[in-house]
Amino acid sequence: MKDFGRAVSVDRQTTAGAVDRVRLDYDGRFLRRKRLATAGGGSVVVDLAETTSLDDGDALVLEDGGRIAVEAAAEPLLEIRGENLVRLAWHIGNRHTPCRIEADRLLIRDDHVLADMVRKLGGVVAPVSAPFSPEGGAYGHGRTMGHDHGPDHTHAHSDDHAHE
Repeated sequence: MKDFGRAVSVDRQTTAGAVDRVRLDYDGRFLRRKRLATAGGGSVVVDLAETTSLDDGDALVLEDGGRIAVEAAAEPLLEIRGENLVRLAWHIGNRHTPCRIEADRLLIRDDHVLADMVRKLGGVVAPVSAPFSPEGGAYGHGRTMGHDHGPDHTHAHSDDHAHE
């Protein structure tokens, strides 16, 4: 088993010359410090300065300059199709749910409550297994993290509101 040492930064431009790869689901690609098993049977300790959302195609940069490619792993998702995807996307977004938006479908993580809501709105829901790389959000790339947009951000409504 090869120990690749520490990965200390992320290269979002290229995985060229990668010595191995890690395959991680959506939750697994949000990390700061963690030991990971590589596809080739090795290990690497991710030791980043701050918690980072890794994307499919990123590279973890090792202390010696080597690279470990990041791949998004397949996971259980819901595929949503329907006559009015814009309306369905609005309702999903109103629940602050990570969503991948494509021309003819939406992909969200498996959630029976949201599946029921989408069906009631006329959408067609089917389980699929695929890598999940949702939209990054309006306030920069990365993950949407609920309602905390920082100390200088305000809403026209209170932050303790309900989404019904």
